[in-house]
Amino acid sequence: MSPNRTSVLVLTLALGLSACGKKKVEDLPPAPGEAVSVPAAAGNSIVPGSQADFLSQMAGQDVIFFDTDRFNIDDIDAAALRSQAAWLSKYPGKPARIEGHADERGTREYNLALGERRANAARNYLISLGIDGRRLTAVSYGKERPVELGSNEAAWAKNRRAVTVTIDGQ
Repeated sequence: MSPNRTSVLVLTLALGLSACGKKKVEDLPPAPGEAVSVPAAAGNSIVPGSQADFLSQMAGQDVIFFDTDRFNIDDIDAAALRSQAAWLSKYPGKPARIEGHADERGTREYNLALGERRANAARNYLISLGIDGRRLTAVSYGKERPVELGSNEAAWAKNRRAVTVTIDGQ
């Protein structure tokens, strides 16, 4: 092989290998209720009344937790829901979805029903605090969307929850 051909062959191989570099994996959209980080652009801040604003103001109180096989609102839940109601009262046109969840134990049907009771308990409490029920929807994901994987009490406790998500674009 002539030196010219060898150079062309080496250059072609090098270009071919460089084209096989790692490609960026597309990011999946967040699951409902999952926290969404909003990158701050130069000079921009969180938009008042947005989901990002709600999450920053709630500081973790967008989620309430339940005991095993329960859907009652305890004092800690009530405090979190009062904070949510105060924020929702500042934005009377802002709708919200309350998502009910269960741990992995039990049948799919049982956990969907339990998640629905949890979401409705939170929704009803918000209504009792003066939030218009027409703004609030309840949905159950049962055990289908765990926030913590594992078959132990610590994981189960994190998955027995109701999450309030404000709906942007309204």
